[in-house]
Order: sequence, then structure tokens, then C-alpha cells
Amino acid sequence: MIILKNRSLQPYNTFGLDIKADNLIKVDSEQILKAALRLAYRPIFLLGGGSNLLLTKDLKGLVLKNEIKGIQILKKNRQTATIAVGGGENWHELVLWCIQKNLGGIENLSLIPGTVGAAPIQNIGAYGVELKDVFIKLEAIELTTGKKKIFRHKDCQFGYRDSIFKTALKGQYCITKVYLQLTRNRHILHLDYGAIKNQLAANNIQQATIKDISDAVIQIRSSKLPDPQNLGNSGSFFKNPEISRTKFKKLQAKFPNIVFYDLPKNKVKVPAGWLIEQCGWKGKRVGNTGAYAKQALVLVNYGGATGKEVKALASTIIKSVKDRFGIRLSPEVNVI
Repeated sequence: MIILKNRSLQPYNTFGLDIKADNLIKVDSEQILKAALRLAYRPIFLLGGGSNLLLTKDLKGLVLKNEIKGIQILKKNRQTATIAVGGGENWHELVLWCIQKNLGGIENLSLIPGTVGAAPIQNIGAYGVELKDVFIKLEAIELTTGKKKIFRHKDCQFGYRDSIFKTALKGQYCITKVYLQLTRNRHILHLDYGAIKNQLAANNIQQATIKDISDAVIQIRSSKLPDPQNLGNSGSFFKNPEISRTKFKKLQAKFPNIVFYDLPKNKVKVPAGWLIEQCGWKGKRVGNTGAYAKQALVLVNYGGATGKEVKALASTIIKSVKDRFGIRLSPEVNVI
């Protein structure tokens, strides 16, 4: 076990922020994880792919970077397959692996940055599919005791970009393995979003396969979202707000062109990107930060920005949307 002292986390967060960790350990097994937990360093901070994270200060204590790997097909029948995946695996690389094996269910989640272990925390989702749709269970190590615990679907309390690991159990467990159930044939294709339909049409695809859908999603996301290697960002910074139908009708009367999606339980989803763009933030730069020119939902680091600068920009955007539309945006990223 190697302890890296006073180490910059700039290579390990997609915003590219030069935040330092007093102590950093790269964890590639449960044994190393448990040994690290026996050290006296506190507090403990968990780091995956660093893609859903805004660091605003140096991290004292101990940072554990999850690099536990491994993908295994545990069992399969004619229709489905169960796979077990190490928490440190790259999520997009897992999607590509599954497509190569003709395993369906997560193709709509292509090109989402981050690790597999972080996916249940966020209940990642895109284009009508969420992790919870294919999730079976996960294994996690409790940081205070080093004991392993199994969390099944109901235990995780999944919500929209949410889970128990973002609320009651935030920062208490390191997710070491995730189990998913995927389809082997008769894949259920999710083509409800117009962007996917339009991209498939542009690609001259009439009978889509899971690879066709993945390719389309990659093309869509690449056209809208900046590559963190070139421009620091954490993808979508804010959640898409969900409001009551009553409140929405009042807004629609005032803003007839408002973009929306109907939801169950008398709710309506309003795209955060549209709200931010209407407030004039799309492409606007403030110092070293700004809202991306192709997608206002994405906050970017043009180089040299601090986490506090990005946080200040987010707060200003939240206020402007609240003042104009009466809707308070919530960050999707984890702000430290």
C-alpha cells in the first residue's frame, strides 16, 4: 500500500481543479481498502472518476481513489445475463464491453463519465434509462468498521439522480462491486427521446440495434458536451427540476414557449438547460468560468479557475433562474 503525500488531484477530477490531498491511496482491492481504513488518517474522502464532483478546498485526512477492477458474467439464460463489475471500472468502457457481448440495457447510458461504483450513488440516467432499471445489488465496505454490506435494490432508495448514498449514508460506504441484469436478446430499446430518433434517422438506421443506439448517444453527447481533456467540466451541473402541473400551467401562461416533459403523479420536468439559456447564460464567460456555448447546463473551467469560482457562478445562475421563473435549481454534482 503506497501513501501519496500532498498530492494534487488535478488529474483525478474532470473540472481540472488543482486541489491537494494530504494523503492519497489508490485502492485496487478490498484488502488494500480495509488496510487503508485501519490507518489513523481522518476524515476519509472517496474518489471515483472525479466526474460528478466540484472540489472547493484542499482535502485533509485521507483520500481513497477507487480502482477496483473486474467484469464477470455470473450467470445467463436465453433472455438475460447477470454481471458483476468492480467499482473502479470506467462506466463507458463497461457499456462498450456489454455491447460487444450483445448485452442490452445500458446502451442509452453511453459516454457518461465516471466509475461503476459512483453510478448507483447518482442513479445515473440519460435518454429515458436509469441505472436502477438494470440494478440488482451492490457490495460496499463501511468506512468506520471495514465490514462488507450488501445493498439490494430497495435498500438503495433510488430517486431522480439520487440514492441513499447521497442522503442518509453519504460518505459512509465505498462501493466495491455492482451487479446488473442485462438482456441477451429481444432487447428493450428506449427510443422515446427525439434526439435519439433524429440521430438514428441521420445515420440512416431503420431497425436499430443496441450498438446503433450507443453510437447515436455518443454522437449526441459529443456534439453538446465538451471533452474534459480539452475543457474542464463535470457534465450536467444541475438537475432538471420537476414541478407540479399546477405551477407549470402558471409558468406556461407566462412563457408559452417553455420546454417540458410530462411525468407521472401530476408532475412536469422542465429542462434546466433551457431555463439557464433563457436567462442569458449560454456561452457567457465569467472570469475563468462560464456556461458552455453549446449547452448552458454545463459549467466549464476555461483554465486556472478555482472550485470557489465555479461554485460562485453556479450560485449566481441559481438566483437568476429563481428570480425569473420561480424555480430553484439544484446541483447534480457533489460540491465539497
